[in-house]
Amino acid sequence: MKTIRWGIIGCGKVTEVKSGPAFQMAENSELIAVIRRDAALAKDYAQRHEVKYWCNDAQELINNKEVDAIYIATPPAFHHEYALMAAKAGKPTYIEKPFGLSHQQAKEMTNIFKKADIPLFVAYYRRALPRFVKIKSLIDQGAIGRPRFVDVLFYKKASKADLKGQHNWRVDPAISGGGYFVDLGSHTLDILQYFLGNIISADGHASNQAELYSAEDMVSGNFIFASGVHGTGIWNFSAYANLDRCEIVGDQGKIVFATFGDSPIELHTNGSVQNLDLPNPVHIQLPLIQSIVDELNRKGQCPSTAATALRTNWAMDKLRG
Repeated sequence: MKTIRWGIIGCGKVTEVKSGPAFQMAENSELIAVIRRDAALAKDYAQRHEVKYWCNDAQELINNKEVDAIYIATPPAFHHEYALMAAKAGKPTYIEKPFGLSHQQAKEMTNIFKKADIPLFVAYYRRALPRFVKIKSLIDQGAIGRPRFVDVLFYKKASKADLKGQHNWRVDPAISGGGYFVDLGSHTLDILQYFLGNIISADGHASNQAELYSAEDMVSGNFIFASGVHGTGIWNFSAYANLDRCEIVGDQGKIVFATFGDSPIELHTNGSVQNLDLPNPVHIQLPLIQSIVDELNRKGQCPSTAATALRTNWAMDKLRG
């Protein structure tokens, strides 16, 4: 098996624990190069994570002949630019979510990589986590009968930083493509499509209720999956408390779970509740990264590709109206 040698563009916070170490831990994988615009920070990251090369120029990293594949871990505003550079170099690429600033931008990246026959993956890593693989197997095995509908209820308190008016790129649409719905709600929409098939119809409304920043802080809507399952969702980011709850209801039971964290999955059948405790790994992207390495070595298939992520961008754009 070939060792896939990775280069990271944008070694910020998400790469410290969630993803960076996973490239070293996955079988047949090695992280050998990183880039940050601040050369001193790039050097510091490389030294702490035992990475061979570091620089502050993305093109230099992409052109490095020892780098086989690229991981783009920048904010979404820069995904398109770096992805096209990687495609031009003919290198398989793994991009942080959300895929692009919009469905149209994500579609352009997808088409360019597809035309060049270069693999393109997106970091909807929940598709490979044991807890969500288990939920999919329960649905596929008929544990709740035939799924009928999905209900998503997600709300959070406004952060102290937002209340103080401090700048946060995640709620700056020019950098993130939207607000917290795009950042967090995308994970829920993506994992639901992993369970139930593509969302083929969606309609919703977005509002800025608290007016703490320029992006929306409230999204509500409904959607329909190709499987015929109906869905409703409310996402609010200026509420009195925090709640993360998804219900998939079938004709013989239901599954209740949280998108974030690793609280027990609830399986409701025959008047009883079974709690399934499946903790997440410390380096939470490791299972998905392993699937990417395996696919590049032609011995497996990654469940989160440009094609699947493109549908999530489409659904988000529709729900935001």
